[in-house]
Amino acid sequence: MTAHRPPFHDPALPVARRVDDLLDRLTAGERLALLHQFTPRADSVGLAAFRTGQEALHGVAWMGPATVFPQSVGLGATWHPELVRRVGEAVSREARAMRAKDDRVGLNLWAPTVNPLRNPLWGRGEEGYAEDPALTAAIATAYTRGLRGDHPVYWRTAPVLKHWLAHNNETARDTSSASVRPRVLHEYDLRAFRGPVEAGAVAGVMPAYNLVNGRPNHLSPYIEEELRTWTDQELLVCSDAGAPSNLADSQGYFATHEEAVAASLRAGVDSFTDHGTDSSVILGRLRRALEAGLVDQEDVDRAVRRQLTVRFLLGEFDPELDPYADEARFDTPEHRELAREAAEAAVVLLRNEPLEAGGPLLPLADDGRRIAVVGLLGDACKLDWYSGSLIHRSSPLDGLRERFGADRVTFAEGVDRIRLRTASGAALRVPESQGAAAGAGRGTAAALDPALLAGRTDLPPLTADAAGSELALVDWGDGVLTLRAPDGRHLSVAEGGFVRASADEPGGWVVHETFRLETHEQHAHEHLLLHLGTGGYVSVAADGVKVAADRESAEPFTVEVIERGEEAVARAAAGADTVIVVAGNDPHINGRETEDRTTLALPAHQERLWRAALAANPRTALVLVSSYPYAVAEAAAALPALLWTAHGGQAAGTALARTLAGDVSPAGRLPQTWYATDADLPDLFDYDVIGGRQTYLYFDGTPLFPFGHGLSYTTFAYQELTAAVDGETVRISCTVANSGAVAADEVVQVYGRAVAPSVPRPHRELLAHERVHLAPGAAASLSFAVPLTALGHWDVGHGRWTVEPGPYEIHAGASVGDIRRTVRVEVAGEAPGPRPVLGDGLAAVDYDEQSGTVIVDRTKAAGEAVTSADPCTEAEADTVGTLVYHSCDFGDGVTEVTVTVAGETGGEVVLGTAHGTGPDRVAGVSGIARIEVPATGGPYAYRTVRAPLVAREVADLRVELRGDLRLAHIGFHA
Repeated sequence: MTAHRPPFHDPALPVARRVDDLLDRLTAGERLALLHQFTPRADSVGLAAFRTGQEALHGVAWMGPATVFPQSVGLGATWHPELVRRVGEAVSREARAMRAKDDRVGLNLWAPTVNPLRNPLWGRGEEGYAEDPALTAAIATAYTRGLRGDHPVYWRTAPVLKHWLAHNNETARDTSSASVRPRVLHEYDLRAFRGPVEAGAVAGVMPAYNLVNGRPNHLSPYIEEELRTWTDQELLVCSDAGAPSNLADSQGYFATHEEAVAASLRAGVDSFTDHGTDSSVILGRLRRALEAGLVDQEDVDRAVRRQLTVRFLLGEFDPELDPYADEARFDTPEHRELAREAAEAAVVLLRNEPLEAGGPLLPLADDGRRIAVVGLLGDACKLDWYSGSLIHRSSPLDGLRERFGADRVTFAEGVDRIRLRTASGAALRVPESQGAAAGAGRGTAAALDPALLAGRTDLPPLTADAAGSELALVDWGDGVLTLRAPDGRHLSVAEGGFVRASADEPGGWVVHETFRLETHEQHAHEHLLLHLGTGGYVSVAADGVKVAADRESAEPFTVEVIERGEEAVARAAAGADTVIVVAGNDPHINGRETEDRTTLALPAHQERLWRAALAANPRTALVLVSSYPYAVAEAAAALPALLWTAHGGQAAGTALARTLAGDVSPAGRLPQTWYATDADLPDLFDYDVIGGRQTYLYFDGTPLFPFGHGLSYTTFAYQELTAAVDGETVRISCTVANSGAVAADEVVQVYGRAVAPSVPRPHRELLAHERVHLAPGAAASLSFAVPLTALGHWDVGHGRWTVEPGPYEIHAGASVGDIRRTVRVEVAGEAPGPRPVLGDGLAAVDYDEQSGTVIVDRTKAAGEAVTSADPCTEAEADTVGTLVYHSCDFGDGVTEVTVTVAGETGGEVVLGTAHGTGPDRVAGVSGIARIEVPATGGPYAYRTVRAPLVAREVADLRVELRGDLRLAHIGFHA
């Protein structure tokens, strides 16, 4: 090696050695500077500036125009890993091409989101793939493989999985704690991450804002205990934006920021995303933590090594060898075609019943009949927070006019047309915007953080006069309204508080285009207009309409209705042969990052529209274009055809039109259960999918549409299913044939079920799937090699994954609710024995059943304890926290029990044993031990307390927690 070519520039050396050489050449200050998201140059070694983080969930986001693919949940609905891999490849190619022209575009992509979609009310459900962890892992693995590229050494981009771990609520997302028992952790949440990590296409993960088991995810011990054990590859852990500060601010987990960043670094966080591009705050905290001995240089070096590893893999130090260095493919015909293909593959046909006059409504006949497109999303092509800017745009109306001819397709949006009049009789008027550039609104320029983009102030504010302006009002649900001017621009509020017609679409980190009409206390027919973005009320001033500070100075308005939306829809429907109602959501309103949904119901405004269309024309289909499921039981019963698709990106309208026309048969499948009512849902904060009977895995009710559901324009016959256990593999084969007259895709779904489990197991669980294209009359024989471990579960009694011996059913079908073939296999082996409690005792968290408890942190670094969800006194026995541990082996007998507990005020632990089986196995509790626990000095000040307890042989243990106690461990002694 010459003096001019140091080892870190030698591509023949292993990456790890090159990283070490470069690290050794950096000063301590240069190393520390690499811990912030935005790292500076290090001229002494020729190290360029770098940043972690480039959003790319379904296209390169936040950096201006790019190809926009369907939302992630739409990609999940394709059930098509190879298609999703090609989408990932296209996204990464465009990231490379964009970076060649703008070095602000990063190659460390923060995508995909792999949190399973446990609850459909989660505001960020659009970002995930499915409620099933195996399907989520399969789609995520495909996307990350596309992002990474297939070169054996160099990566096209470096994907980071979001959001570690158990993150499904936006409400109080930085302060709420998900209580995740070990079975749920291993069987549900971890599995979604593990698949893509083990596949070797993941550069790192991003911890979530929330806490798990009382501990912030940015301190998660599972990063080291689980994540880093799944691969030999270095993984870069990037914090979420602002999360390091939360540890000492909103979460109050540490008294100082220095303690917080030190603990994060020790827990495995390698890159700190905080305070935007200003690294001085975080680096100052880290520097002081070093000086105080809270971390050492080894901690810093470990994190720097992981970042440098990613940069070497991206070819930064070998530009002449980087196979992706000259990538220039951007908005190519192939990418446009792929966007259309993906959007088509995501369309789900939910219902298509025969009409009285004959066959089903869909596909639409191309026979010259008139089509009415109606609904709030009929001429919309919505983007979400993580979209790029559209280069091409296709709405349902665009697509249908292109497919059937503009002369055959009419349109009625269905907005309520109103005027807002003041008490004096004047109405709000939108002035003409002379000289203002059309389309120069927020979001048209690239920005690293679109939350920093301000609204327009170059347009005149609204005024009021006798005539006023007609406004288009849309109620998106929960009384959240948008108001649109005659020229199509939305009313918005920017700096200065004036109301202007200035926004092309609602958007921004804080949406400034939404309002709510509140009833005036003194005059029932008048309303106050609340601006939701600022919390102020609209008033009319001499210099224009503006947002006032409080209700007292607010202007009372009377809503003058010019035309209800359903009136226009009914007219259009009556004049057409077929009606397509397009309803759904705006991804920036009522369900998005920072905001969960409150209901599954379709907004009342849109309910009125489909009902009006159906009343005027029975040949009405409802297309739901949304980021999430709806409870539309009445629509599903009344309408002859019903479809769903996620917001499909730039080719959404073309894809939908081709599907409605029958140019392509729908083959999307639901990645989530569609529930019939809000009553079917657990509490949003209940993360126990087993105990809470959640998702298709455990839901005991009848869904509106089951997981995996999706119809076709043809029919499929399942002719054969075989399964056999072959060592550590279950080999499954299935034959499926197209028994109809239309070429189409079928998604063959294979599920498994334990027939006689010793613990609660899923009703059915997805083991494998394959999307296959079949011509009419054609058949395909599919083979699946399923690891035997896929039939297993986490054995809390022994702290390991286990596959119980016994019979298992293997099902093949078109959805979890449409099983066509079933066979049984027998798994041999030795059944797990009872819990061996005499040696190591019981970790409190390893319960089989619980009521009224939550899991909390045993220490701030590691371990779990269990506490009552609502600490109570002995008199409040109905709210006592209860834990049950099945099949504890007490051997020849024990005479004493110890409990390791902590609590600021103390309480009582009551233990008892019971023999028996079945649901009443803990009835008749005996061997009672009552342990009074005094205050221990704090929630982390544990004390071991002893008491007599007589138990022998195998019995269940029941534990009751009363008062402010954290129970960490139970021991038994002869």
